[in-house]
Amino acid sequence: MNRRNFLKATAAGSVGAVLQPSFAEAALPQAKITQIRFYQAPNVMPLQIPLLQSNMVVTVETDAGITGIGEGGTPDTLEPCAGRLIGKNPFQTERLWQDMYRSFHYPPGRERLHAIGALDLALWDLKGKALDVPVYELLGGMNRNHLECYTPTFVGGGKTLRDRAAACMQEGWRLFRFDAASVQGTSTYDARERMRQMQADCRAAREGVGPSGNFMVDFHQRFTFADALRGCRMIEEFEPYLVEDPVQTDMFLQDIPKLRTMTSVPLAAGEEWGARYDFNKLVENHDLDFVRCSLPNTGGITELIRICALCETHDIGIVPHFTGPIATAAQIHALGPYTRSVVFEYNYATRPIPYLDQFVTFKQGKLYPNDRPGLGVTVKMDQLKLLGTISAPGPNRPTYYRPDGSQFTW
Repeated sequence: MNRRNFLKATAAGSVGAVLQPSFAEAALPQAKITQIRFYQAPNVMPLQIPLLQSNMVVTVETDAGITGIGEGGTPDTLEPCAGRLIGKNPFQTERLWQDMYRSFHYPPGRERLHAIGALDLALWDLKGKALDVPVYELLGGMNRNHLECYTPTFVGGGKTLRDRAAACMQEGWRLFRFDAASVQGTSTYDARERMRQMQADCRAAREGVGPSGNFMVDFHQRFTFADALRGCRMIEEFEPYLVEDPVQTDMFLQDIPKLRTMTSVPLAAGEEWGARYDFNKLVENHDLDFVRCSLPNTGGITELIRICALCETHDIGIVPHFTGPIATAAQIHALGPYTRSVVFEYNYATRPIPYLDQFVTFKQGKLYPNDRPGLGVTVKMDQLKLLGTISAPGPNRPTYYRPDGSQFTW
């Protein structure tokens, strides 16, 4: 039964409700993964770098004629993970994720986790297409009408920061975002000297967004604990929606808990994190108000939904860092069902992505879900450069299983 017939059956009344099959009972075809390809896509993101912001397109092909589309990774990180998938059932998403995560001597660092995430997106896309439903329907369904957004740099509305903040709110964005008083024409940054300018910028931002508007300031990990604390206290009166990355990443675990007890401004961090183990202590102790994790960095949708469960338990919002266009579409599916606050960092506005026929629906500062199957994106493959093909299983590796057949570390 396809999705459209399923919805008709649901609307047919009590008899239809009794007779309708669940998604679990819907017929998935017998399928094996036959080939995985990865492609270089044209650059479409500011600050694009090979690992954190990779927009490499990944395809997972099957003998059932269904292909899943993912995004992320690099050729050297994708190849060993892809080799684990050849010949496997593509619909055993969790089992495949565990195998890619646990079958190597070293646990995945953030670079390999990025590759696992790319493949995981493709597997979820494949499953949604096989069932003819959007991925978010497989994750509980949408829990919101749209997803609020902010843009990394709002450029319209005037020459002053105050005017730009006001224009940003008028265009429908959830937040006006700026950073901690960056300097122009030099790479020298005096953190203590810049703090006064940052305070003035926050005052102007509050005036611009008005009493009911919102702004955020990114400290960009530029400050020591002492400077971060001073900065947070200097802007408390302006009530920022959040302060991002108040201290250096290496200091998060020791400094953010102290900072949380000494300032009232909401704190956000995590754009460089991967799996939940990077930050579960900060979340469990409620030292953060928002996490900044994004796809495919977390290891894909399979891991992100676990992060959502962790954050929901402690009433933590999720404000994902901007990412590639296919991963952005995937985040709508993964975070649309989330029950707490979600705000996307979105940097494509209304401009088309040249290698995507179908992408996302964006208007007036908001992203809207659609009902296309899978992740809802279609790719113009002729605009991509093929970099690699994996069609044979990778080297056999020692793996161990519990008596019930579930895998654990080698």
